[in-house]
Amino acid sequence: MLDFPVSASTTRAAYVAGTFDTKGRELFYLRQCLEKLGLRVVTVDLATSGKPSPASVPAREVARHHPEGERAVFGDDRGLAVSAMAIAFEHFIRTRRDLGGIISAGGSGGTTLATQAMRALPVGCPKVMVSTMASGDTRPYVGPSDICMMYSVTDVQGINRISEKVLANAAHALAGMIAHPAPQASESKPALGLTMFGVTTACVQAVTKRLADSHDCLVFHATGVGGQSMEKLADSGLLAGVIDVTTTEVADEIVGGVLSAGPGRMDVFARHALPYVGSCGALDMVNFGAWDTVPERFRSRRLYRHNPTVTLMRTTPQECRRIGEFIAGKLNAMSGPVRFLIPEGGVSAIDKPDQPFHDPEADRVLFTTIEQQFRAAGDRRLLRLPLHINDEAFADALVAAWGEVTSPVASRMGGAR
Repeated sequence: MLDFPVSASTTRAAYVAGTFDTKGRELFYLRQCLEKLGLRVVTVDLATSGKPSPASVPAREVARHHPEGERAVFGDDRGLAVSAMAIAFEHFIRTRRDLGGIISAGGSGGTTLATQAMRALPVGCPKVMVSTMASGDTRPYVGPSDICMMYSVTDVQGINRISEKVLANAAHALAGMIAHPAPQASESKPALGLTMFGVTTACVQAVTKRLADSHDCLVFHATGVGGQSMEKLADSGLLAGVIDVTTTEVADEIVGGVLSAGPGRMDVFARHALPYVGSCGALDMVNFGAWDTVPERFRSRRLYRHNPTVTLMRTTPQECRRIGEFIAGKLNAMSGPVRFLIPEGGVSAIDKPDQPFHDPEADRVLFTTIEQQFRAAGDRRLLRLPLHINDEAFADALVAAWGEVTSPVASRMGGAR
């Protein structure tokens, strides 16, 4: 038996969630493993069949947490029922005050049901999903969260010599996370989020070098899920603010590249009055995979082989106008202190004279659109600088802007919004 601290074993429970009408045997086996290790276990039924539930929390109790009530969950359309139960479970799990960690097992439907709620939990809360889908593309299930996906190997259908080992390992993994949480960091420096791409690396490295002594610098690769992950931490109250150097994911969202962070990129700063410093990093490019994966409608465009698996496409003036409108709208909605810095000398390593994406007209449209639509007020300012984004002087300007938005005066102004 694991050596649990008294507080962990008596006040925090391991939640075992899933569709008990079809996966009851496997889910109860998880409960058995966890109880043998000394954990208190709460079972939660997510079945949409309407059958009597053997779980500690029946499916109808979960369904009542749907914004429209349980009638929104139980219907004839299985797909709609599963989607509604996922919403209900997300609302349910947010109300639990004794949650020490959560585990589930299932196929595509069960994985969808459980992981929506898991993604709503803070980073650091233990989450384990045993799934038939874990050997493929797990991004729809994991998203920006820290869900541990474990491939079930066999289908989640009965207990056999393989499933028994996999499920037991999963239960032991969750128990270990609950029993031995990471100690609170002795580090007292505030956590700062930064976004980076290969073509803005010099800038971000220079900024982190200047701020490393005073901040815990967390750098996120702006590949879609990178921006989402940074904003997940901001939403979880785990960041003191961000220096969003590389907003390139917006270009992919607007134009149709493969590295979009979704239409909600930057919305977290409207919900939380966090200090925000941003820039136009890599807005000169849209991302695709290998050369032959570029959609036919873009084949005649200005393309650049970044490496064998990444092809970049230069944004046009028309696209830059739409990107600028998107960014200005997000900046205007932010509730905290804001600085947005425009590098007039170019937005990436390949956007400057003699480089493949140098296009002064496209950049001019981008910069002018943001400037004209940005609403400066109070502690919200936009700065145009005659510098390239990777110039040392631009890194200095970003650091100076960060100092301004985190000053006591800026904090009071942001919090008052």
